[in-house]
Amino acid sequence: MTAYTLPHLRTNKTAHVMGILNVTPDSFSDGGRHDAHDKALGHARQMIHEGAQILDLGAESTRPGAQPVSLDAEWNRIDPVIDDLVGLGMPVSIDTYKAEIARRACERGAIIINDVWGLQKDPAMPEVAAATGAYVVMMHNRLEADPEIDILSDIDRWFEASMTLADKAGIPSELQILDPGFGFGKTIDQNFQILNRLETLHKHGRPLLVGASRKRMIGAVLNVETDDRLFGSLAVHTLALQKGASIIRVHDVLPHVHAAKMVSATGQEHV
Repeated sequence: MTAYTLPHLRTNKTAHVMGILNVTPDSFSDGGRHDAHDKALGHARQMIHEGAQILDLGAESTRPGAQPVSLDAEWNRIDPVIDDLVGLGMPVSIDTYKAEIARRACERGAIIINDVWGLQKDPAMPEVAAATGAYVVMMHNRLEADPEIDILSDIDRWFEASMTLADKAGIPSELQILDPGFGFGKTIDQNFQILNRLETLHKHGRPLLVGASRKRMIGAVLNVETDDRLFGSLAVHTLALQKGASIIRVHDVLPHVHAAKMVSATGQEHV
């Protein structure tokens, strides 16, 4: 069973802010900045101080063109930090598509599995995730973008497949979270189509996680480099919150905590 809960995830008037902690040398935005133990823990403490409600620990870059890493290499980045991270008293999410990494991380105290392949990459993931009792984020992904497809219909089909896998494995619906996967196998235009119609994804009956922090869709509009995309990230995530996102996954915690509180002040509920 999970060590913590995320209360009222579907109806909470203030969304959860998930702070990104990459212990990787090559992530697109913060690669190499927090891959040492002390740096990682210091950044985690800072995010908690700024109001993060979830810490998302990742040890393999999923940026376009990134080289896959072995299970051992991924775990060797996680192992030195996860105990101290869990010890900070904040819910920890493990960002992985490998079932064995998810199992080990949850045994050490992680309560969320954030799978960028929506339980569809590693055949063992649905059963392993069910056995951990963790929340499961099931993200939409594609190997490559196809500008000719209806991206919302593609997401609908993917979500249905992921939820079927989760249901068959025995993952309760209240532990299932959906993520449309901004920037993963999508054109710039498709990313904005998703944002424009995000509220239609509530038909699947699961909370939505949105993560567009510093991504290429923002750089394409503003013509700014990765580290200068805070304002664009805030705009995208604020729109997502207004359309009912329950979790926003971000690099810059404090500005997004403030944005979430402002949206909450309007009475917007996250369904």
